Amino acid sequence: MAAEKKTNAMRILETAGIPFSTKSYEVDEDNLDAMHAADSAGLPPDQVFKTIVMRNERNEIYVFCVPAPTTVNLKKVRALTGSKDINPVKPQELMGLTGYIRGGCSPLGMKKHYPTFIDETAILYDEIYVSAGLRGLQLCVNGEQLASAVDAQLAELTL
Repeated sequence: MAAEKKTNAMRILETAGIPFSTKSYEVDEDNLDAMHAADSAGLPPDQVFKTIVMRNERNEIYVFCVPAPTTVNLKKVRALTGSKDINPVKPQELMGLTGYIRGGCSPLGMKKHYPTFIDETAILYDEIYVSAGLRGLQLCVNGEQLASAVDAQLAELTL
């Protein structure tokens, strides 16, 4: 088996002295959602956090990490960000904004630092999973330590 490729997300955690492990899974190009990733990797869906990148009416970019089975509550994130309108960016915009593609978008190591919010349920678990920056690879990390590494705010983000 080939050695696992080290991603920028892994390097950031290493530099910060934050312990992590990885979990790989088989990628299905036709189904890139987080529920499929959790199922394929044999992980509890509530502990697998998907990264959603959104833009408001002022063209400001925000990053939200929420558990795989949930969706971002637009009313809550509008209030958190002081936005009148906020929507996910188009998948074809992800690479230019973050350096990542759909299905491999990590909250760590984006091209620019964007205001980041992690759903408060992350603290219910010793460890959560987020994309390592590649399709088919998840990082297992403490949610509070992840929040510290990306300068994220823990908040209620889902319904």
